[in-house]
Amino acid sequence: MFFKKIFCVIILGLTVSNTYSQNINNETYMIIDTDSANEIDDLFAIIRSINVPKFKILGVTASQFHSSPYASKNSALESYKMNKLLKRLLKKNDLVLKAGSPEPMSKTKRSKPSEATKFIINQAKLIPAGKKLHIIILGACTNAASAIVHEPKIVSKLKISYVGFWHNPLTNEYDKNEFNTRNDSIATNFLLDKEGLDFNVMSASVSKNLIFNKNETFKNLGNNKLGNFIKKRWNNYKRWWTSEDPEQKKWIMWDLALIEAIANPEFSKINTFKTPPKNLERNIKIYTYIDSTNMKIDFWRHYNKLMNN
Repeated sequence: MFFKKIFCVIILGLTVSNTYSQNINNETYMIIDTDSANEIDDLFAIIRSINVPKFKILGVTASQFHSSPYASKNSALESYKMNKLLKRLLKKNDLVLKAGSPEPMSKTKRSKPSEATKFIINQAKLIPAGKKLHIIILGACTNAASAIVHEPKIVSKLKISYVGFWHNPLTNEYDKNEFNTRNDSIATNFLLDKEGLDFNVMSASVSKNLIFNKNETFKNLGNNKLGNFIKKRWNNYKRWWTSEDPEQKKWIMWDLALIEAIANPEFSKINTFKTPPKNLERNIKIYTYIDSTNMKIDFWRHYNKLMNN
């Protein structure tokens, strides 16, 4: 009986150890690069990324959105301050925050150094062998592109997923006249042209299908500090790019679509395409479909779990 018990303990220990090892191996090392002071969908995306077992978030970096009529002279600093506020509301004291460049790249081979750029480079160098640093770009590509320009050797250690430009998967036609892309077209094209870079795109054409209804959203946010802050932000932020839906009864959650797709690959489809004609010809991956219904259900499940912890 004694030896039987010892045997069971050993087997249990090996099982726990193996499970722990699998969890470590399945971890996604992430940096979220966000223009969170612009719009509100970034806030939902960041919230969805918090306390996800397979996400090892190394930090959140702030990106610029200089082309917005609401932007100050340092929109990256605005995003950094927004990240600090969200960090406090989420009670994530250990979340590392870094400010990015307030300006877009002026030339293809000239980086825009910043604390965010340094952080991306340092973290890429620290990534364990066989793993990649997954940079989630929810705004302009300035910080990630600058990091690669400054330290080209990190390319093999990076996987980049970007919310940007319009794309027709049937014809493989691209339209780069899109907000994130316009905020640093040089940086976007640099990433498209970078041979060997693992580059994935959640196009605006696909992410536009994830739409939150105001009444339902406000009800689900509840009466708490975080929820009330987002409600206020929803009500006070005036969408300068459209005259449709003046009462802002709906909101497209562009950035949340990417986080949901990474968290739940079964909620999306991604395919391989050739880069645009004017870019270096190589293969990149672009999302072609999202299950917006299940993404919404999943977000609120996650939100409720966060609020109840």
